[in-house]
Amino acid sequence: MQENTRVFIVPGLGSSGPDHWQTYFEHTQPDFTRIEQRTWDVPDRTEWVERLEDALDGEELSEVVLVAHSLGCATIAHWAGRYGHRIKGALLVAPSDVETAHYAAFPTTGFAPMPLARLPFPSKVVFSQNDDWVTPTRARQFAEAWGSELVDIGDAGHINAASGYGPWPAGLALLQAML
Repeated sequence: MQENTRVFIVPGLGSSGPDHWQTYFEHTQPDFTRIEQRTWDVPDRTEWVERLEDALDGEELSEVVLVAHSLGCATIAHWAGRYGHRIKGALLVAPSDVETAHYAAFPTTGFAPMPLARLPFPSKVVFSQNDDWVTPTRARQFAEAWGSELVDIGDAGHINAASGYGPWPAGLALLQAML
């Protein structure tokens, strides 16, 4: 990674377990920091956005890169809409569609509708053709609205540990290409 760049991991619903690629990134890259939430299983948009803002307080934002998965992507989109900070960039992997029936089964508060305002920083949206949490059409819509580069990695499920994405060197390479 670049010397001054600070990378923050932004997990989604349930956090990222021990076999998830975000955890792998965090454990293999000593300068990566996970942004922790008070509760991972009952997400509240306001709380999650404020926790992200608090975690970045005092950081040189032009050197910050956020690496999000699933609901973490929605958190970043809401955070960007609220604060408008310009950061170095964001890697947004498998942005779950908070407007789908999937979320009816989970006690989340305030994430819908999905923000569709342009992000004030460079970003990449990485999506899968067979993700149960977001259709390719919606992933493309998010990327277009956010001004993000779109990266289709084929049939990769939700790009999580259950889909076989523990160590994910190609994901780390995508991140390094951003830097």
